[in-house]
Amino acid sequence: MMNRPLVSVIMGVYNEKNREQLELSIDSILSQTLEELEFIICDDGSEPLCRRMLEEICARDERIRLYFHEENQGLAAALNTCLSHAKGEYVARMDGDDISKPERLRRQWEYLENHPAYALVGCSSELIDERGVWGKRELIPYPEKEDFLFGSPFMHPTIMVRRAVLDRLGGYCTEDFALRTEDYELFMRLYELGERGHNMPELLFSYREDRSSYTRRKYRYRLREFQVRRRGFARLGIDAGNKRYILKPLIVGLIPGWLMKIYKKKKAGKLS
Repeated sequence: MMNRPLVSVIMGVYNEKNREQLELSIDSILSQTLEELEFIICDDGSEPLCRRMLEEICARDERIRLYFHEENQGLAAALNTCLSHAKGEYVARMDGDDISKPERLRRQWEYLENHPAYALVGCSSELIDERGVWGKRELIPYPEKEDFLFGSPFMHPTIMVRRAVLDRLGGYCTEDFALRTEDYELFMRLYELGERGHNMPELLFSYREDRSSYTRRKYRYRLREFQVRRRGFARLGIDAGNKRYILKPLIVGLIPGWLMKIYKKKKAGKLS
């Protein structure tokens, strides 16, 4: 293994029971055309069977380094553990049920190398389920502060970011108010620093999302997102006159699930 990899890929895993999906996800990183990488995975207090399965999969490649939390601490804490061991100049995210296309990391690394004004790069994504590709999610190419009013303009598992910027941010926020919205909170803090991000239009990622289901978030998580929005918008200076966007998660939580299914399906579109 090289002394200093170009990219550190970080993944938090908790009770991932689908071995096939987990293997596909991990293999998609190990088969990247950019080979100068390290893959750091933190098991966040999984059940013994899930932990042993992860250990078996990770033992196949020396580029993987596996760490453990004895108790579940949440994704932000797991990713911070990964960051504490990362050696790369760039940090890329990955989740245990998604798939990175072979060129993803090389294309993102080349972009950041050639565009020093940008701290972060994401990409558009296919939407997949057990039957294959069923839609796509295309993102704003060059998000501005105001785009955070509508939600996160980046897909968390698709990003690559400069390690130096993550160090300035102090990593992910582990406070209770940011639980389940740690990515949204992080991206707003990044923009608060004056940094910017770009979403590549290429479909370099496959994001696993069931086409027929819509899981309603517990209302306490919507309350937390409300807090993240209120704090983040104020710090970005975009809160004035935008109370409706601060209240959005609370309002959406009252919309019937069947109606949200229709909205999500329309938003995802169809691939020909």
